[in-house]
Amino acid sequence: MIDGTSPTTAPPPPELVKDDELTGHAVVANSTMNRARVLAGVNSYARELGFSPAEFLNDHGPAPSWLDLCSGEGLALREAARQLPRAVITGVDLVGPLLRTALPDGLELVTADLGRWSPGRRYDLITCVHGLHYIGDRLALLERAASWLTGTGLLVAHLDPSTLRRPDGSDASRPVLAALRAAGFQYAARHHRLSLRGGRPVTLPFAYLGADPHAGPTTPANRPSPRTTAESPADPRKR
Repeated sequence: MIDGTSPTTAPPPPELVKDDELTGHAVVANSTMNRARVLAGVNSYARELGFSPAEFLNDHGPAPSWLDLCSGEGLALREAARQLPRAVITGVDLVGPLLRTALPDGLELVTADLGRWSPGRRYDLITCVHGLHYIGDRLALLERAASWLTGTGLLVAHLDPSTLRRPDGSDASRPVLAALRAAGFQYAARHHRLSLRGGRPVTLPFAYLGADPHAGPTTPANRPSPRTTAESPADPRKR
């Protein structure tokens, strides 16, 4: 160039990883997710969800059911199981509880990859408290979780739509939120809370291409979250 400066070049696109590799990454397989969060109080599920899970379950008959995705140590689930001895409560986490102590009756803590795991029943309440940050194909998990709800059940999960990108790196949050709302979800932007009432089949018009574990906003625990790349609604689905 005449002024002696070098022309700028666009940075190369990030190298995306599939879920098999992502689940073994230190960002995802961490040991701090939901380790100290309890049922009610300052650092609690009630505060993060905006309602009391125990009260919600108590209003769903004598034997309610709760599935918590990315449950960590499961402290909140243990409390709920003690308060609701007839409830069926399941927690699923990639790492699982670090403290191997006896579980209350009615509580099961499963160590599994949520990309492959499926329940054998439906649930009145399904929650994922800041756990979607660590899931690669988070839209596919939301699709599947919608079918795990009972007819009057409630799904609540935290979702930061800015972490969803098109193949060229541009923001896909608007079409993703539009598709979620069209499927029946509601989104509270202030708290990044996504909710769905009533189980149903959900198919979202996106293809998961992979995740960049080194990019994106940080989670509330100040850990970088994997950024999911998704195609636009006009693109064919390629799961």
